[in-house]
Amino acid sequence: MDERHLIVSIADIESRIFLIRGRKVMLSMDLAELYEVEPRILIQAVKRNAERFPPDFMFQLTLQEFTNLKSQFVISSWGGRRALPYAFTEQGVAMLSGVLNSPRAIRVNIEIMRAFVRIRQMLSTDKDLARRLDDLEKKYDQQFRIVFDAIRELMAPPAKQRRRVGFEGGK
Repeated sequence: MDERHLIVSIADIESRIFLIRGRKVMLSMDLAELYEVEPRILIQAVKRNAERFPPDFMFQLTLQEFTNLKSQFVISSWGGRRALPYAFTEQGVAMLSGVLNSPRAIRVNIEIMRAFVRIRQMLSTDKDLARRLDDLEKKYDQQFRIVFDAIRELMAPPAKQRRRVGFEGGK
């Protein structure tokens, strides 16, 4: 699908998916921004429908988890929150489409589901490629070791770039 016609870019969605407690999740504040609703409105809707959000669909971050997440992005404050954000798994995000029933929420949810599927496919492909590389490495002797090492280095995920804070002044 042509990304120019999407309501939200897949890259923007993927940049908001985090690994917390061994699960790929999106935070309530990011989801609220994507859905163009206030975070408190999103949480109110979720709490009114609590039976739709078991712990494997949604959980609240601990202070330590939130502090660690903020420090990864060198951000001192995310809007002066009073409450810790909630993390929604893929299933929790899917459940949000039934709770937030605006046309935008439905379209954004479709794009989020596509992003989760794409990430899952990329991870699966990388695992398959790594397994096949291991098999080849076992078959061939030391003369190809440098080639295998170079390929593994290319397969490694890029280091996350830190966002620069501040501005660059002119001369």
